[in-house]
Amino acid sequence: MSALTTQEAATTPPSLADVAYERLRDRLVVLDIRPGEPLNDDLLAKEFGVGRTPVREALKRLEVDRLVVAYPRRGTFATTVDMTDLGYISEVRRALEPVAAAAAARRAGLAEREEMRTLARTVAALRTAADGGDLTRRELMRHDVEVHRSIYRHSQNPYLEDVLVRLDNLATRIWCLVLDRLPTFAGHVGEHVALLEAIVAGDADLAADLARAHVTGFEESVRQVL
Repeated sequence: MSALTTQEAATTPPSLADVAYERLRDRLVVLDIRPGEPLNDDLLAKEFGVGRTPVREALKRLEVDRLVVAYPRRGTFATTVDMTDLGYISEVRRALEPVAAAAAARRAGLAEREEMRTLARTVAALRTAADGGDLTRRELMRHDVEVHRSIYRHSQNPYLEDVLVRLDNLATRIWCLVLDRLPTFAGHVGEHVALLEAIVAGDADLAADLARAHVTGFEESVRQVL
């Protein structure tokens, strides 16, 4: 987060570089851009309807996020997904996800709690749809990302939010790589319902415990299919 306050940042219109960054980030996270795939700034600029400069700025930010890697005279590529990173990512998330969940439970205002209450209902309905075969796992994954980002945002700690968004992006890429082999993915996403409800109720201790269990369950589920 820059020197802007959280309120100012929320009301400042996104720049072209911000728009390019978010569109590329989200495609990289769910592997719509496959690991190792080259990224051509000319083609991306035409696709997004912007100049090359915003795209290049976005790619530099994504390199910091470990989502792309640039090689001199070769170009920029989507980073590979290294499964050996799972333990490192989970170690940090186990420590920080409970902090964010507890902070959201303590600090979220009425409007934010209503937003998360609605999100909990949406996730519950989506899980039912996924169990019935009416929703793809990739679509469900996008909502998984939405829940995490909502909790991080409502922690009202921009530094914590920044770190956790980056970690969750890397964790989601691992999820997507093994998604078709996970037998209980819908149930894992469904765990968000209880977590969101605990935050809405202001139960910081329960929210922290559920967030920690969620991260632990993620790591165990992935290791079972590796």
